[in-house]
Amino acid sequence: MKQAFNPYMPLNEYVPDGEPHVFGDRVYVYGSHDKENGEAFCMLDYVTYSAPIDNLRDWRYEGVIYRAKNEPNYERFPYMFAPDVIKGNDGRYYLYYSSAYHYPDCSYVMSVAVCDTPCGEFEFLGYVKNPDGSIFTDGVIFDPGLLNDDGVIRLYYGMQWNFEEIMDTESAILTQMNMFHKTREQVINDGNGVMGAFMVELCDDMLTVKSKPKRILPRHVKGTDFEGHAFFEASSMKKIDNKYYFIYSTFNNHELCYATSNYPDKDFKYGGVIISNGDIGLNGRLPEDKLMRTGNNHGSIEKINGEWYIFYHRHTTKTELSRQGCAEKITILPDGSIPQVEMTSCGLNGGPLEAKGTYPSVICCNLTNGHMPQGQCVDKILPHIICKNDERFISEIEDGTLIGYKYFDFDGSTQISVKYRTCMGAPRGKILAFAGENLIGEIEITDTPAWKIVKSGKKEINGTYPLYLRYEGNGYIDIIEFRFGE
Repeated sequence: MKQAFNPYMPLNEYVPDGEPHVFGDRVYVYGSHDKENGEAFCMLDYVTYSAPIDNLRDWRYEGVIYRAKNEPNYERFPYMFAPDVIKGNDGRYYLYYSSAYHYPDCSYVMSVAVCDTPCGEFEFLGYVKNPDGSIFTDGVIFDPGLLNDDGVIRLYYGMQWNFEEIMDTESAILTQMNMFHKTREQVINDGNGVMGAFMVELCDDMLTVKSKPKRILPRHVKGTDFEGHAFFEASSMKKIDNKYYFIYSTFNNHELCYATSNYPDKDFKYGGVIISNGDIGLNGRLPEDKLMRTGNNHGSIEKINGEWYIFYHRHTTKTELSRQGCAEKITILPDGSIPQVEMTSCGLNGGPLEAKGTYPSVICCNLTNGHMPQGQCVDKILPHIICKNDERFISEIEDGTLIGYKYFDFDGSTQISVKYRTCMGAPRGKILAFAGENLIGEIEITDTPAWKIVKSGKKEINGTYPLYLRYEGNGYIDIIEFRFGE
């Protein structure tokens, strides 16, 4: 039987910022599109993948849904940032994305494209505009999140840099003017400035705003329940049992959090962290003990066939420019809260993976040398996921590196084989394989520049456990796959 593991798309695909939506009997994920080993964010055309709502193991490539060249200002601003898609009251599908850096007097505008189906070729429709026809520029027009609220079309958007201590100073005002290409009047308008999370209603034409935007989260968070988890970007809104759930990325730049309210545009209360792409905060884990290199995070939640899931992304290479979509099942408790979930390798599988056959090493959900960094680290030697010569593997594995896969269903006699090669130096040591805390194999490592398969002895183990591989030795090695059995 086909299994699903994280990342749930093909290993050569990089679709971060995932916004999941169920349309009909399929779930579709819309996101930006990074290039493998890319040199910038969001370099490629928008593509979509979908799966039947009753089989999240079976993802299908739907192709390119919107070409960057269709954006009129693409030559001026050749990046396609995180989009979202909404089904309008007319039954058509509308794709929103921020674009046009330095468009006459602002840093971003909101572009809209339309299609008759959720995964066809979208066509450019226009820019979100004011009732007088002028381009809508209130706030920082970034990271759209759309909600069809019983016929009311709501657009959420915004960005906020961490100016908490200097928000009202002249320095902060000048920074916002320069960063977002705003006038002084725009920055100091109503005392709130241009940064933050906003909501605005749209008319039936899906382009014209009905009124001035409303700030939905506090700008100053010190002393509030948002302190330590203030809004940064990645607006997304869901309505669950008549309560509004706002999902967003924080200044911490590795987590997706949520806030709830009985209203779509006010009185939001901080809820908690849903996921961190380093498992920071889970069971009290500190940032310095992160289980993977962390970086920006963006995604949302969706109810699929009666179950709730969080879609997010992880980081590969040593940059933040080649991100891959992952997903985990979540639980919404009777009181409306969402407990934080851990990153796993079996997110959409419906249960643990089988401890049988061969798996690519890069489906790891933990990868740490004990001191993994936040953000880009191109000048450091550290374990990371990379693609070279169309091979995807974990590189620069050093002494003490722990590689984790959660979870596997072990059923009896187990033997672990690893396919590795020399990376740097003249490695000599061993790989220890654990099922949870149970040592189930020891694999000898010697210097070899070509891929080599080595195996452990056999060990009896039954039950569901994480699989951990830990390298102990000198030098550096690469691992491309591991196997259960011969």
